Amino acid sequence: MRRTTLAAGAVIALAACSTSDRLTGNHINLAPPNNLTYQLIPSGNADFPEGIDLRWDPVNDPDIADYAVFSRSSANGTWNLRAQTTSPSFEDLGAPDLQYYVASEAADGSMSAPSNVITVDNTNKLPPPDSLEAFALDQAVELSWSPNARLFNPSAFSYYRVYSTVYHAGQNLCDTAWVLEGTTVSEDFIASGLPNGQPRCFDVSAISIDGHESDWPTPVAATPSATSGDVVVFSSADSLNKSGFVFPSSTSTRSVVASATRPGIDFRVDRHADGSLWLVPAKSGTTVALYSSQPLASISALGVAPSTGFSSGAVRATARLGYVFQVARPDGVHYAALRVAAVGANFVVFEWTYQRDPGNPVLEHMTAGSGAIAR
Repeated sequence: MRRTTLAAGAVIALAACSTSDRLTGNHINLAPPNNLTYQLIPSGNADFPEGIDLRWDPVNDPDIADYAVFSRSSANGTWNLRAQTTSPSFEDLGAPDLQYYVASEAADGSMSAPSNVITVDNTNKLPPPDSLEAFALDQAVELSWSPNARLFNPSAFSYYRVYSTVYHAGQNLCDTAWVLEGTTVSEDFIASGLPNGQPRCFDVSAISIDGHESDWPTPVAATPSATSGDVVVFSSADSLNKSGFVFPSSTSTRSVVASATRPGIDFRVDRHADGSLWLVPAKSGTTVALYSSQPLASISALGVAPSTGFSSGAVRATARLGYVFQVARPDGVHYAALRVAAVGANFVVFEWTYQRDPGNPVLEHMTAGSGAIAR
């Protein structure tokens, strides 16, 4: 999981040499660099970052030939010349030192006064995300976790990194060859383009604004499947073509994920200004009711449809709650239901069930969640 970076200018990395050989501040007219900052480069290991990325404001001075980067491993240690570069940045790969500063250097080797000193601050390290969950989808896996790491220190939080590797189901072990699936600023992520039938482990870390990576929580495993019981429908504002849903009919056992503008969809997903996601009945004659205010362990917990409470108005999608629909079909009104498995920043994951007998309020589970098709 190493990263290759091309520098904007020439860089000479040096074996550590003492500043007794190269004195800073011996060129009184050479302007020093300002605003030195740093960013650790995450590696997937909280204790061993891939390196440190240093950046500073370029100095507009014709006498400057390059910049000299100095570092030391302890607050009382000797400063050592780490590198020289013509770019106002330097990427120091490997375990970073504790402190760094930069000086401007003239062609004769004389140097300016030092820049500000930066100290790698380990107090910005965030805790590992809690409650990591995985939901298998068709050629994809949806992941969600608690916001505890972000809320621990909101001003220090930057983003999450999501990793995956092969899961050895027979030994209940995750392979050691982890790869980065991607990054996100929300507590959910869809890893897509995965082969069906091949189990994978997943994990997540929290990154602070200066690049510190948290420890990982216990990994989870999931197997993408074309017959997965979970369906993903996006909000109409984020992916219009995948924001509508059609339950089956008396002649078909397949549901359809479709555009919210397609005629005949049963409901769509809308996102409100506060970020909440809502299930909106779309077809004439379609109504919805909350099944229960109590969380449901699975789709099989849905029994008989309620006799009251149905409305054509929107209902807020909440994880682990169940919702029952009355859907109009040519042979009469059918009952259908879904259990929301997860609510992301711009999508809802759910299982569904559909009663083929018109007017029968018993919610069947034989066809629950089978074969949703995105169109």
